[in-house]
Amino acid sequence: MAENTTEVLVGTGVLAVAVGFLAYATGVADVGGSSNGYELTASFGSVEGVRIGTDVRMAGVAIGEVTNLTLNPETYRADATFSVQEGIEIPDDSAISISSEGLLGGNFVEIIPGGSPFTLDPGGEIEDTQSSVSLITLLLQFVAGSDE
Repeated sequence: MAENTTEVLVGTGVLAVAVGFLAYATGVADVGGSSNGYELTASFGSVEGVRIGTDVRMAGVAIGEVTNLTLNPETYRADATFSVQEGIEIPDDSAISISSEGLLGGNFVEIIPGGSPFTLDPGGEIEDTQSSVSLITLLLQFVAGSDE
């Protein structure tokens, strides 16, 4: 009988630790989806290297993430939806580009703020976009000695 009681107590302790770890991991990873922010959109010629969850940065600081990528069947451009933290206002003449962290690093989306006193409303679109540049294409142009 004492053996069963010990097993139940140890099992309960392990279960309590597992639940505590799960609660901690959910809080740290923000899996609950409680992002306080608003969404903006942009249309790119290419979003190579960008996926849902890719960082959106301004001045090197992460201020949001890509939340959706779709192909627009009318324009054949990639429409991106991304979130921006609440309290960060983006001027309506801002530009957005896909940048690389380096030769071996991943890509991220960078917002270059404009100088307009007017800001984008939630759901607004950044129209000045710069698509990603393929490293392979650049290397091929260099090797071929392109004069362009």
